[in-house]
Amino acid sequence: MYRISELASKVGLSRSALLYYEKQDLIQGRRLDNGYRVYNDHDVQRIRLIQRLQAGGLTLKECQSCLQAKVDRHLLLERLKALDEEIAQKQQSRQLLAAMLGEGDTRSWHEQTDKLAPDAHLDWLKKQGFNEKEALRLKWLSKNMNEHEQYMADFMTVFETLERWGPGSESETLRALKELPSTPKKILEIGCGKGLATTILATHSGAEITAVDNEPSALEQLTQRLETSALSSQVTPVCASMTELPFESSSFELIWAEGSAYIMGVTNALSQWKPLLQRDGLLMVSDMVWLTDSPSQKAQSFFQSEYPDMQTVETRLEQMTAAGYEVVSHFTLSLEAWQNYYEPLKRRIETLAPTMAESTALKDIAREVDVFNHTIGEYGYQMFTLKKKT
Repeated sequence: MYRISELASKVGLSRSALLYYEKQDLIQGRRLDNGYRVYNDHDVQRIRLIQRLQAGGLTLKECQSCLQAKVDRHLLLERLKALDEEIAQKQQSRQLLAAMLGEGDTRSWHEQTDKLAPDAHLDWLKKQGFNEKEALRLKWLSKNMNEHEQYMADFMTVFETLERWGPGSESETLRALKELPSTPKKILEIGCGKGLATTILATHSGAEITAVDNEPSALEQLTQRLETSALSSQVTPVCASMTELPFESSSFELIWAEGSAYIMGVTNALSQWKPLLQRDGLLMVSDMVWLTDSPSQKAQSFFQSEYPDMQTVETRLEQMTAAGYEVVSHFTLSLEAWQNYYEPLKRRIETLAPTMAESTALKDIAREVDVFNHTIGEYGYQMFTLKKKT
């Protein structure tokens, strides 16, 4: 015989739990003449059987049903399904925590988080010790906090010798410039890179240009380009983030942004850059867009992770109008503009492949080229010329 305190110690339950078990007729103690409750070995074994059933995920009520009648197979199947789902969720949680400790890849987590909460994701990355430039590159390129430094080193190795870091052509930059309704004298170029568009703007507009990029090596090459073309007096290179531009309101007649607005989000760019424009100021912004309403699975799968905010031309036009701009003109970049970018890039990949076969960055860039080759015409770059509404 066991007193209630002895039984509690033996089975690892509290006195109140045992009283509840007795109230539910799971065990049956009896009271002695001296007032003490006592229990026997049958009660001990009933409790241990219940504990084994509970270890399988059954509730106390379900355990009681199993003790009183034949096991409900449907009930057990439902509990098994729920347990499998819980294990899968716990495994995902473990993988994420392990990845944050440097024991795995956080890419899928970053991709999903950025899709659901892009601004909060960026702020969180900054709090993890990344400066804004690093956080933006992690968000769009490496998507892995633990391997970001190596990823970016490999990425820069690929692009350091290439003239273009994105699709474009001199003729189409000129076309967009000629479609401006007025000739600007003060231009802000955001995301100037090595200065391919900068030199065209300076040569054909005669304007005073402030050329902004957050990559010092690109600005160094821009400076060298300007010196050889005698355009240095027209252009002022500035190393700054496009999200924190150090300029006064109403400073520019034209903002020029080829292939850069996506970094901070096109709708954010439309809003944040607008105050920098003078009255009736102009904005030329290019962006990747869908050229079909039914893209292939290959293209959709790629851009769901690489550019989840990619929209159709019509949607971007609606957003631009809603942001307080009048659409002056827009056109799609030609195949030549893409070839100007991808042909040198393909040759560069082939050159580096023998020594960088395991590089994640090189694999990602090669995948981008492959997707374009197989889905050409499903998406493209659109050049939008906008006018600030008064």
